[in-house]
Amino acid sequence: MQSESLIKPLMQSISHQHYRVRVDVIQATGVVIQFGNGKSVDDVLSHLAQRLFDEIPKVRHAVTTVIGEWLLHLRDRYSYFHKLIPLLLGSFTDEIPENAKLAWTYWEKIGLQWEKENEEDLKDKMDFSVSPSHYPKGETRPGLGCRELVSRNLSKILPGLCHDITDWLGSTRIKASQLLYTLLLHAEDHITQHMELLLRTLYQACSDEESEVVKNSVKAAELIGTFVSPKVSLKLITPAFEQTPKASCVMVLAAVIRGSPKEVLQPHVAQLGNTLAQAGVCQRSEEVFYMEQLLYCVQALIEVCQEDCKEISLQLMKVLVTIMAIPSSQDLKEKVEKTMSSLAAVQQLESFHCLYKQHIIQLLEWAAVSCEGWTCYSPEVLQFEVIATHSGSVIGEALDEFMLVLKTCLQANRDPQMRLKLFTVLSQLLQKASETINSQGLFPSYLETVIKDILAPNLQWHAGRTAAAIRATAVLCLWALIHCEMLSPEEILQVKDELMPQVIASMDEDSKITRLMACRIVDVFLKVCGRQFDADKFKNTYTEVLKRLDDASCDVRLAAAHTLANWFKCLKDSDVKSSMEGHVELLYQELLVHLDDPDENLQKAVLEVLKEGSILYPDLLVREIEGVVHKHQTPIYCNQLLHHIQAAKESAL
Repeated sequence: MQSESLIKPLMQSISHQHYRVRVDVIQATGVVIQFGNGKSVDDVLSHLAQRLFDEIPKVRHAVTTVIGEWLLHLRDRYSYFHKLIPLLLGSFTDEIPENAKLAWTYWEKIGLQWEKENEEDLKDKMDFSVSPSHYPKGETRPGLGCRELVSRNLSKILPGLCHDITDWLGSTRIKASQLLYTLLLHAEDHITQHMELLLRTLYQACSDEESEVVKNSVKAAELIGTFVSPKVSLKLITPAFEQTPKASCVMVLAAVIRGSPKEVLQPHVAQLGNTLAQAGVCQRSEEVFYMEQLLYCVQALIEVCQEDCKEISLQLMKVLVTIMAIPSSQDLKEKVEKTMSSLAAVQQLESFHCLYKQHIIQLLEWAAVSCEGWTCYSPEVLQFEVIATHSGSVIGEALDEFMLVLKTCLQANRDPQMRLKLFTVLSQLLQKASETINSQGLFPSYLETVIKDILAPNLQWHAGRTAAAIRATAVLCLWALIHCEMLSPEEILQVKDELMPQVIASMDEDSKITRLMACRIVDVFLKVCGRQFDADKFKNTYTEVLKRLDDASCDVRLAAAHTLANWFKCLKDSDVKSSMEGHVELLYQELLVHLDDPDENLQKAVLEVLKEGSILYPDLLVREIEGVVHKHQTPIYCNQLLHHIQAAKESAL
């Protein structure tokens, strides 16, 4: 009779600063409701729910006890199941094991009691119910009464719970996400009728700033995979991908796949592979977090479907190549490579290179389908780079497709930044040609295309830093061809007229490495075909090389000196030697000046050049030496040179 009048003062004291008072108030409230007016339950529930967040375990223990007793003994409990069940199940995840165990104990009793009270309704389920063959690891399946209680009240509980998962308080969101998992574990296949609300909630919860909320939401999404047919879940998830997929959508899909049984998911493998490989999905964002979730999707498919992934191997490779193509951390690239190895393993292949071997043609065609419109911002450029550089020796088996892309995209009128990226790729491959593009020994048949259609147009001078960088990489590619002896002497003879003027012009570039490579290339050209040069070519060559003796880089100066030594050797055996005396005299004069270079290494290099050149006109060189020897800071080199000339004359006699 007095219960209603006691509720208000009790609720004013339920948040008292002393925990013992709070415990006594909760216990008193339990008794007042139990033996008073059951309608007062609504007046106290929100206050009791707040006490589940109390920092004192004994307070939470008291709440669990009161709710458990009400669910067992309250006269009007059937009317309040949907309000009381969430409070009791919320204690399952209490940080104190004693409280969690108490909640489980009460819940088992409640389920058994409800089973007895509704035995007629449950008779068929009790007699013919079959345990699911696939159940979450580490979880104990609740009794039939517990499952039925949740299933029958889920439609009333879920809307409020989904609202709480988006609450502004982090602690409320964490508690709500924990409770969601517990409810779904009980509801099993009854989840199906609530899928739209659940998915909307999970998309939002998976992007929560609280990691605990995300973790619990992912676990809940795995239960969808366990209990809901993929025919239903994928039909509802796929439209979210076709609109604007967010990282949270991909995270939910990965969790659903992870929770699904292999045999149930198998008929939907092709659909999943095609969905993930869509450009709007795998190329939607360069955000690392989004790409990580996409990678987890692929990993989940491989983990669950195993050998069934063979039918979508190409689609998964497209996704993995796209992820690897995104400028990101090295850690993500290593994860992608590990995933490729897993995909190869489920197909009984030795390594991920075997995957490239299977799909190299399709992958190149996929990346290059729009190559005529590529710019530096096209994601396909980065995908093409990954396929070319990451496939190792396999790229040597697809040179037709590879060279066609380079020929199309490296024309002088195409986007400069894009050309620079592709030239960098070509340069990397040429530096290890025998392990990459020439692994099958087929690359020499494409040399004419490389020289005439790719390198020659890009060695021509154009204004701008990007154009200079392109010339630099083109020179590096040419040097790589020569250095790895892919260009034979006969082939160098064929291309010298086309390339020599442009290489000589490159000696004046701002880039040190370009000047150095240009000197080395000219040096090789002289060795191979210098004896066939006419007077103009000899003149143009030494004029530009001589300038490099004043270069800021020691390496370039030494390379230039070495090139001049070969220039003298070529002229000695040339038919135009007699017409070059004046130029040789000028060259002697300039070289003698450099015997006083501050760099001792260059002094010695120039001395060797003059020794080589002294064979041409020894008397002329002696006159030049005698005219300047008194001016030299290091006359010792001049004297060595005179002795060398004298010794050469005596040897000739």
